[in-house]
Amino acid sequence: MSPQIAEFIGTALLIILGNGVVATVLLNRSKGQNGGWIVITAGWALGVFVAVFSVARISGAHLNPAVSVAMAMAGNLPWASVPGYIEAQILGAIFGSFIVWLAFFPHWAITEDPELKRAAFCTAPAIRSVPSNLICEIIGTFVLIFCIFCMKGAVGAPKSDSVFPIDLGALGALPVGLLVWAIGLSLGGPTGYAINPARDLGPRIAHALLPVAGKGGSDWSYAWIPVVGPLIGGTLAAVVYMALGRF
Repeated sequence: MSPQIAEFIGTALLIILGNGVVATVLLNRSKGQNGGWIVITAGWALGVFVAVFSVARISGAHLNPAVSVAMAMAGNLPWASVPGYIEAQILGAIFGSFIVWLAFFPHWAITEDPELKRAAFCTAPAIRSVPSNLICEIIGTFVLIFCIFCMKGAVGAPKSDSVFPIDLGALGALPVGLLVWAIGLSLGGPTGYAINPARDLGPRIAHALLPVAGKGGSDWSYAWIPVVGPLIGGTLAAVVYMALGRF
């Protein structure tokens, strides 16, 4: 399996489980309806855990363009691999959203609020403020990627497509899942913590293309923030980590 196929599969799994838990909590007559923010953040954290341990040995399980760019900046991913990684991540996110749409097919029509339906695909801010929303996404992604750099084996090895080795089998992916859970619980309230351009853009494209019953617009005026913010945050994390001497 190529690293690009692994990134496609890993990102699809991430979205199936991550957006799946959002749909479970928000869509009408779901058995998990009204489960709340703790359920959503836990579901996303577990989704990250599953996706990372599934493909980490093949591609490093970036699953996020901001991670791929940051790793290339730090010399842990060849720049030539970055476009293929990003393309695979976005396509995987689109496919994952398609699977979520299928899994919850009867529930879209009986959920009246189009914003709840869109939320099962992509993020939206609690309070719409461009500077504040952008800053929140930058901070959340900085924390994500700086902490990934700090994990044992994330940097300092010969150039490869790996982010970090899994020394404990599948449990080696657990720190990343816990990290994403912490970010969601602590910093996710203002914007829904996209912290990943593919996680937001791919599903937003799927929302626009799929015949979701009773859907509204895809909120393209906001769509650039969960793309640009994470890329800035990831770049800053790489710069700061390298400036500190790759401790």
